[in-house]
Amino acid sequence: MNISTFNAFKSRNYRLYFSGQSISLIGTWMQKTAVSWVVYSETHSKFMLGLTLFASMFPSFIFSFLGGVASDRYNRYKLLLITQFASMGQAILMTALIFFKHYSVWEIIALSALLGLINAFDVPARQSLVYEMVDDKADLPNALALNSSMVNLSRLIGPGIAGIALEKFGEDICFGLNAVSFIAVIGSLLMMKLPVYLEKPRTKNVFGELKEGFQYIRRTPSIAFVLIMLALISLLVLPFSTLIPVYAKDIFKGTASTFGVIDSVIGLGAFCGAIFLASLKPGRNLRKILAINTIIFGIGLVAFSHSTYYPIALVFATVSGFGMMSQITISNTLIQTTVDPDMRGRVISFYAMAFFGMQPLGGLLIGTLSQWIGTPDTVLAQGIITLIIGFSLYRFLRLNEAKKLKAVQEV
Repeated sequence: MNISTFNAFKSRNYRLYFSGQSISLIGTWMQKTAVSWVVYSETHSKFMLGLTLFASMFPSFIFSFLGGVASDRYNRYKLLLITQFASMGQAILMTALIFFKHYSVWEIIALSALLGLINAFDVPARQSLVYEMVDDKADLPNALALNSSMVNLSRLIGPGIAGIALEKFGEDICFGLNAVSFIAVIGSLLMMKLPVYLEKPRTKNVFGELKEGFQYIRRTPSIAFVLIMLALISLLVLPFSTLIPVYAKDIFKGTASTFGVIDSVIGLGAFCGAIFLASLKPGRNLRKILAINTIIFGIGLVAFSHSTYYPIALVFATVSGFGMMSQITISNTLIQTTVDPDMRGRVISFYAMAFFGMQPLGGLLIGTLSQWIGTPDTVLAQGIITLIIGFSLYRFLRLNEAKKLKAVQEV
């Protein structure tokens, strides 16, 4: 780690955003952990875990296009404020539902779907606004990597706190603390001093702008390639996280704290991966790093899948988290640093679709598959798929390098 690791903190607006969002995300991960634990405790169904993930993310897949257009058409700052207030409202409703204890799993799933709808507008606005928060645009890759470190540090802390809170105080505390945590991010947004928003004239309607965004991606193969790879990983591999309660409760015979610890060490690995990416010097071949870290991700999943000794399993879970981090961060960085500013919101909405949209479909697929062949074999299969994708990408990059070298030699 070096001084350049934190270059983005030179920007006051980004510092405010980072501090407020850090607190809010701890609450978010507490709620995610509590939702998974409550659903599995009530149903003992792996399929219901997959269905819960589907409900929380699929609305983002359906409506992220509109969120991307809204981010490009309207004031992203105000849009982000609205989504944060809406997310707080969802957390308050969830807290009330659990506190009064007269609830069904379907009500929890319905509120999870509501949050997915909010996120469809939140993600494009939030990711696009980061560009405006950073004074020196050369620091944008660093800001995006620090964003990932923030997300994964909260993933490290949040589930651990949630596991203790679930055992000692009950589920409603996790949801209540999440609701309170939104005060921090809303406060930080209100303290920002961003450039005055200038509304741009629009000659196309919403659907015309959607088509324009899709055509832009088709004309930019480097962005399309990143989106396709992220979609495959999100569909077939990332839903492994929905099976963690099964490992905690059935394989390791643990409690809510066991679940929290496994989730936390995955976050620890991802946090280390994010800091590693933030420390990279400008000019590094991010696509090559993406391929190598995808292979690391696959090795971690294969080793974790059939681990029965808890401490060793935690080590492999950490390795998986490290490799997993690159899928999200490098993909986002490659997109944000190459996309046309006027297309940023719409392209990020496709990124959100690939990330949030494929995971719920994968959650249903993985939940169903694990019912048939068992959880360990399902995670093993996911690890093998990850290795195939990683080696394929690495081979593709090597062939491209060979072609470029040959072309130079011929000249």
